[in-house]
Amino acid sequence: MRTLLVSIYCLSLASFAGAAEQQNNSSPQPKKGKRPNAPPQQVVAPTPPVGGKAKFHTQGNVPGVGSNVNVQQNPNIRTGRGKGSGQSETNVSGQTNVSGQTNVSARKKFQAQHFNLAKNKPKPEIQNVTFKAGVHIQGSQNWQGPKYVVFRNYSPQWHDRVWWTSHHSRIVFVFGGWYFWDAGYWYPAWGYAPDAYYAYDGPIYAGSAEMDPGDVVANVQSALQQQGYYTGEVDGILGPLTRAALARYQADNGLEPTAAVDEPTLGQLGVA
Repeated sequence: MRTLLVSIYCLSLASFAGAAEQQNNSSPQPKKGKRPNAPPQQVVAPTPPVGGKAKFHTQGNVPGVGSNVNVQQNPNIRTGRGKGSGQSETNVSGQTNVSGQTNVSARKKFQAQHFNLAKNKPKPEIQNVTFKAGVHIQGSQNWQGPKYVVFRNYSPQWHDRVWWTSHHSRIVFVFGGWYFWDAGYWYPAWGYAPDAYYAYDGPIYAGSAEMDPGDVVANVQSALQQQGYYTGEVDGILGPLTRAALARYQADNGLEPTAAVDEPTLGQLGVA
């Protein structure tokens, strides 16, 4: 009987010791060399050195460039003023320049006017051209386009006063010469008066007969003067100085170098 009680007591002690050991093994143990429950570490971006350049990338839309544009922002992005201008510039993805400056070239329409000119007094310093039958305007064969046909086809005609008045209803006297009106142009009426004076032998485009040749040329001189091409007097005479200014203006504006008052030139000047 004593032996049985001792055996039961020993088995009980062994069961108690096994349960305690199992409980100890189930508890989490901290790993060697690390502290449990350490607070999360804060990550701070490195500060670039003085004079250094930070590099970063973003994606988004750039105003003024378009939607859904992938943009790489980098140290090449710069905003500032250009030399002598209020221009700001941004380099997008290292390739596209986006300018904050808008170049607007607005040209005001020239206000044509009537000039008080001494139309019966030709200038002696401007040589009077002479009549040459059958000749054409030099270089006109190279002027392309329908608006230069009258110049390509022009050849001076000599008729007496009776012929001119019977064929043309509008003839005016300007600066010592007589001009007839035909389909938007003024032409020299050679022979209307034997002693007539003409500084230029060729058509003068006016668009409207309300503007005689003197007024048309004076307005052209004034418009060229405003744009820095003509420095002479506004006298209404289509002399060498005015024709040289016309040729320069036409060359700069992609027009045929007629050195004459033609329809495209008046339109470009805003006179017509």
